[in-house]
Amino acid sequence: MRIRLSILLIAATLLTATRSLAMDRWAALSMIESGDNDRAVGSRGEVSRYQIRPELWPGGNFQNESQALAAAKEIMKPRIAAFQRRHGRPPTDFEFYVLWNAPWEASHPTQAVSDRARRFSNLVRLAAG
Repeated sequence: MRIRLSILLIAATLLTATRSLAMDRWAALSMIESGDNDRAVGSRGEVSRYQIRPELWPGGNFQNESQALAAAKEIMKPRIAAFQRRHGRPPTDFEFYVLWNAPWEASHPTQAVSDRARRFSNLVRLAAG
C-alpha cells in the first residue's frame, strides 16, 4: 500500500512539474521573438518583447510587459478572426505564430517562417507530449 501511494505521489509530482514547463502562446511568443527582453529593438525597429513593428505599435511604453502584451493581443485579434472566418476553426499553435510573424503567408509560409513556427509550437506544447 505504501509503495503504491509513493508511486502515485511521484507520478503526480512529475506530471505537475512537467505541466509547469509548458508555456502559453504569449510567453512562447516573447521567448521566440526577443528572449523575453522588454528592451529589445529589432533591426527594422520592432519593439518590445514581442517585436512589434513600429507602424503597429499603438504608443505607450514598449518596455512595459503588460502594455506590450495588450498591444500584441490587439494586433492578433483581427488576424485570428479572419483566420477563423476563412477556416472555420481557431489557428493551431503553428498557424498562430505564422499569423503573428508573417500573416500574408498564413496559407503558405516560407521555410524560414515554418522553422520558427515549429520552434514556437514546441515551446507551447513542451509538456503536452
